[in-house]
Amino acid sequence: MSELTTPAVTAEPAPPDTGVGPDECHRLTVLGGLSALSLDAMASVAYGPESIVLVLAAAGGYGLGFTLPVTVAIAVLLAVLVASYRQVIAAFPDGGGSYAVAKAHLGRRTALTAAASLVIDYVLNVAVSVTAGVAALTSAVPGLYDDRVWLCLGVLALVTAVNLRGIAESARWFLAPTAVFVLSILAIIVVGLFRDAPASTAAAAGHASVLSDNATAVGALLLLKAFAAGCSALTGVEAVANAVPSFRAPGVKRAQHTEVALGALLGVMLIGLAVLIGRFHLQPVEGVTVLAQLADASLGHGVGFYLVQCATVVLLGLAANTSFGGLPVLLHLLARDNHLPHVFSLRADRQVHRHGVLFLAVVSGVLLVGSGGDVNSLVPLFAIGVFVGFTICQVGMVRHWSHERPVRWRAKAALNGFGALLTGTAALVVTGTRFTEGAWGICLALPLLVLLFEAVHRSYARIGEHLGLGRIPGPLTPQRSLVVVPVTAITRLTRDGLSAALSLGDEVLAVTVVHDRIATDALRRDWELWQPGVPLLEIEDGHRRLGPPIVALVNRLAAERAYDRLTVLIPEVEPARPWQRALQNRRGAVIDRALRRHTDAVVCRLRMRM
Repeated sequence: MSELTTPAVTAEPAPPDTGVGPDECHRLTVLGGLSALSLDAMASVAYGPESIVLVLAAAGGYGLGFTLPVTVAIAVLLAVLVASYRQVIAAFPDGGGSYAVAKAHLGRRTALTAAASLVIDYVLNVAVSVTAGVAALTSAVPGLYDDRVWLCLGVLALVTAVNLRGIAESARWFLAPTAVFVLSILAIIVVGLFRDAPASTAAAAGHASVLSDNATAVGALLLLKAFAAGCSALTGVEAVANAVPSFRAPGVKRAQHTEVALGALLGVMLIGLAVLIGRFHLQPVEGVTVLAQLADASLGHGVGFYLVQCATVVLLGLAANTSFGGLPVLLHLLARDNHLPHVFSLRADRQVHRHGVLFLAVVSGVLLVGSGGDVNSLVPLFAIGVFVGFTICQVGMVRHWSHERPVRWRAKAALNGFGALLTGTAALVVTGTRFTEGAWGICLALPLLVLLFEAVHRSYARIGEHLGLGRIPGPLTPQRSLVVVPVTAITRLTRDGLSAALSLGDEVLAVTVVHDRIATDALRRDWELWQPGVPLLEIEDGHRRLGPPIVALVNRLAAERAYDRLTVLIPEVEPARPWQRALQNRRGAVIDRALRRHTDAVVCRLRMRM
């Protein structure tokens, strides 16, 4: 036996792998993740500390002394959440956050509850962020107040347009505003720590204080309310875990680093501002935010003060971007599991879940118009949904560790259990204290959304049963078929339509609806001269209709049961330019609509490009 030999082939060295493929360039880096997915959490620095101060102000100056302890407690919860979501990212790299965790360990109904809470929170985050940003703008320029709804819709349109270009594109656009805001807050903290007294109090001058008379004690309920109010600063912590697939490879590592960076920055800013509140003995006043007072006290009433205000306005307005990064991925997962229409699972160019982005924009726009652009009517509803999701996620991770039992699983489960206790308490307190202010609407919307998800799932199950999904179908059987082709004249379009029909069915029948006897007689003569080998049937109609006569013919043919399959093939022209669509007579659309509504025939539309 002779051996077959092949000449040696010297392979050229492959080009170096940059790690960034054609799709990877549309995904996020760590810095991109911070700017695209952390704007909500970063912007909460503008209203989180103020929420704590406003609650504690009910106990006067003595109550304000608990600002730092309450903030430290929130920072501890933040650390627990960051550690937990870092574990979630590793365990569930396909994203989904609390929905994915609950689906794996707590059952379908609980998973849908987590998903519903996140959907509500993401939508409210867009509305609250946009209205808060516009409110800050109208505070600086009162003349714009009457146009606040249009301003809100303009900001929403801008954020939506940027996100339709891809999440990586939005990260590049919003990186600079995020960096300016973070650096401004850190500058306030660093400069303020070196001051023994406020550099300026001009911002609060002339404004009435909302501080109550001093109390001699602060009750546990007031501290719980302050803790729950300040926890609004934690919204957005889960966004990174929801959007893991949006990161460049290795996506898990990049997402984990982003989560840790977000938690570290947010924790430093919250504690730093709380320290300055106590250091400068700030009091909440009407019409001026606590952050503005802190900027005034640390940087003086000059360029630095106005830079902080400008950065705050921009970041509050753009904080809605967190929802645009997280919600479309969540809707994609729900659609993949048959709980939402499958259109939400589709990705366009640049890795964009376009339908999820547009859904979020439309629903948020309705909320903005319904609220009249008033942030105070939306804030009572904010953060309830996210704490429900937090709690479900923490409980699910406890089950996860008890099932997987890795090294030190008891410590990990204890950490998540502690987090579940804290977030569950916060959810109950927030809901109880804001129930009459609109939280009842969230309590009603959650089960309704769950019912909607289940209804969609049942519909897909019925469709799957009808199609026999998951089962081997029976043997193939030949079917006798007839193809009906509506015609009005003899053209190249008619020839192509009949040719296609001959390849589709056993028999072909051309039909024309008689409206003008002279034109019909001319068509008959031309047909006999042409001799295409296909019979032409004339249908009389005295009402000059097009769809109903063809529908009646198809239903009559179906009733005769001479054919197993009836197909109607509609030849039509595809214009070369969009404006030429206005020149079409739309006969094909009229026939198509009538047949789909009133017959069981298969309808095909054959387009001939100009």
